[in-house]
Amino acid sequence: MEALNRMAESLMYMEDRLGTDLNVEDVAKIACMSKFHYQRMFTMLTGFTVAEYIRKRRLTLAAQELLHSNTKVIDVALKYGYETPESFSKAFRKVHGLSPSSVRKHDRQLKAFPKLSFQIQLKGDEEMDYRIVEKEAFSVIGKSIKTSLVDGQNKIDVPAFWEESLNNGLDDKLAVYAGEMGVMGICMEFDKEQEQVRYFIGAEKPNKGVPETWEEGLIPAATWAVFPVNGPMPGAIQRVWERIFSEWFPSTGYEHAGGPEIEAYTNGDPYHENYYSEIWIPIVKN
Repeated sequence: MEALNRMAESLMYMEDRLGTDLNVEDVAKIACMSKFHYQRMFTMLTGFTVAEYIRKRRLTLAAQELLHSNTKVIDVALKYGYETPESFSKAFRKVHGLSPSSVRKHDRQLKAFPKLSFQIQLKGDEEMDYRIVEKEAFSVIGKSIKTSLVDGQNKIDVPAFWEESLNNGLDDKLAVYAGEMGVMGICMEFDKEQEQVRYFIGAEKPNKGVPETWEEGLIPAATWAVFPVNGPMPGAIQRVWERIFSEWFPSTGYEHAGGPEIEAYTNGDPYHENYYSEIWIPIVKN
């Protein structure tokens, strides 16, 4: 409850400073979180990255200012963080579908991206099982893609990547090498500046040789919170992800350590009601 209240306070802090220099580290401090944990928590709770939310809110306010004042476009651009009219016009057109200079013409349709708010709800009527695991660094082998977090592009690219891996046999080939954790989907190398992430489909690297065309990644040593998931994909695992960030993190005092996140899949029919999988998240004690 306290953690979610702090998230709500951070939204108010952002809203009050949209027309000034806004540092995500300062926003994270309002929520008493590390920058990484705040950004990950924000994205999981809202569906937007912090930068994406700030950008769309600023462009909403910029449109209102252009519409209801005589302020020059360049001045509005500078106020909301754009160094040139060209960069402002490009971003503005992407959101509103028209140029900043044409806003004041009659019957122009604009878009408003509303201010978010967290509705704090008492939950906890359903227990959450988890275990804490200390695991040394290990290597994974498989294939990966880079995908954008902007506008939920990752939610399109990742399922398509899994579909491709099923069609070309990568999933079955990995299952031959898979260890105790099975075949894994791994979010790694979060790039918050570029709003990108590397998504890896793989298995723990075995001692025996693997195809030369496969990639290799390193998972650092970490303390992991491991959550069991019971039920068909993708709904069951999505519900657990939501509960981890909306209930488990706020109630335990743990914080995301900033490393890779893992979904571990066992053999069996992933659409069966009794299918078992796990979510692994690296953690530190706050």
